[in-house]
Amino acid sequence: MPLPDDDLPDLLYTAAQVRALDAALIAAGTDGFELMQRAARAAWRALRRQWPEADQMTVLAGHGNNAGDGYLIAALAQRAGWAVSVLAVGDVDRLNGDAATALAQARAGQVDIQPWAADAFLQGVVVDALLGTGLKGPVKAPYAQAIEVINGSGLPVLAVDIPSGLCADTGQVLGCAVQAELTVTFIGLKLGLFCGQAPDHVGRLVFDDLLADGAIVAAQPLTARRLHAASLPRPAARPMTAHKGQFGRVLVIGGDHGTGGATLMSAESALRSGAGMVTLATRQEHVAAALTRLPEVMALGVQSSNQLLDPLGKADIVVIGPGLGQGSWGRSLLSMAATGTQAQVWDADALNQLAEGRATLPAGSIITPHPGEAARLLGVTTVQIQADRGHAALALAKKFSTICVLKGSGSLIAAADGRLALCDRGHPAMATAGLGDVLAGLLGALLAQHMAPYDAACLGVWLHARAGEQQGSKGRGLAATDLIPAIRQVFEELCPCLK
Repeated sequence: MPLPDDDLPDLLYTAAQVRALDAALIAAGTDGFELMQRAARAAWRALRRQWPEADQMTVLAGHGNNAGDGYLIAALAQRAGWAVSVLAVGDVDRLNGDAATALAQARAGQVDIQPWAADAFLQGVVVDALLGTGLKGPVKAPYAQAIEVINGSGLPVLAVDIPSGLCADTGQVLGCAVQAELTVTFIGLKLGLFCGQAPDHVGRLVFDDLLADGAIVAAQPLTARRLHAASLPRPAARPMTAHKGQFGRVLVIGGDHGTGGATLMSAESALRSGAGMVTLATRQEHVAAALTRLPEVMALGVQSSNQLLDPLGKADIVVIGPGLGQGSWGRSLLSMAATGTQAQVWDADALNQLAEGRATLPAGSIITPHPGEAARLLGVTTVQIQADRGHAALALAKKFSTICVLKGSGSLIAAADGRLALCDRGHPAMATAGLGDVLAGLLGALLAQHMAPYDAACLGVWLHARAGEQQGSKGRGLAATDLIPAIRQVFEELCPCLK
């Protein structure tokens, strides 16, 4: 995952949108070669900050403007007294336009430029200026071999704009991709720097807008927004006269035989995230444990859906799915819940039943699939979901007229009207069972505090991921319940209860 940086902008684009931004800047009077020079200087500055003791560089240059950036970076390093070599992958005579001008400048600066060979010797910092953002299909020879050599070199790697081989729109690895320690990207952030397999390839991410005119940038369309602490939606602060009835009654339904812990974690998360009242409807065998752990939660043992009529009628928000199961008990409870008119959060087995057509999702709801559940909901494979997570999230939101939280590294929040947000927070230690149950309860609590479903999803996903970062920094062995007090703390730091 690109390391979160508060200096990164919120706006995310496709490669085509960034090219349109570049063209708009040039049409408005900024010289194209000047933009290339700014990009090279930005990459050179970031490189020196990242590796202040370095004095050697190997640039691998392909064709197009990405190669032009590489030649200019090499010229800057040469002037600084570094030992510099450029390995040209392909025929340099094919370069044209600004890239050809950059090549001429590197030659004028006496940069050593040699043709690429499979046994080429790399030294110092390796600069990946091979393929850029225009790549669509699988990486072909000799670029694939060059990427293999880069990744096997054990040397520090700077990727110019995007690691070569990574799709700028989806983050999918197109056959193979450079594994960079530092990526410096320009003009607009590409969605593919955060999605798919990008977290294993981008390293630290640095952005430079190349002094782009803000008015021109603001006029261009974008694909998504990156969730950022400064711009997150927030519930209102509470007045001193606040009472529990103002912050909603959340009904959590689930916990079939052997899975009572899942629904208990959802109920605890809802309680600790600010819901006014929480009721838990579960198997009778789990009631004693629920009352022992959470005496503040009203725990009801239910054997049939008819027993849900009263609590469902009193609930402002429903969270259903954690530990629900797909047996007759879980199916009957979901069918009853689906008759409710309140906003609902559907997770886990509720989504599996939704995929099988056993229930209809109420309006104003949130679904929280992981990639496997998303694949079942869309009737495709998990590989297809992960290949283009943004498209999958939007497709789910539109198919079910809902807010979709597609969980995973770089979680996405999509609305049926086309809004798309991305969360770049989180930690690998969060790869453990139960975190989805905690998220479902948190989302239910935010809905109960009168947040719109899309806003609640954006805030909830960010709080969950940020708490995971905090707890994950302690190392492996993170338990889902570790997140609940951390969420409460992060929530209060972000938006205090009192004004």
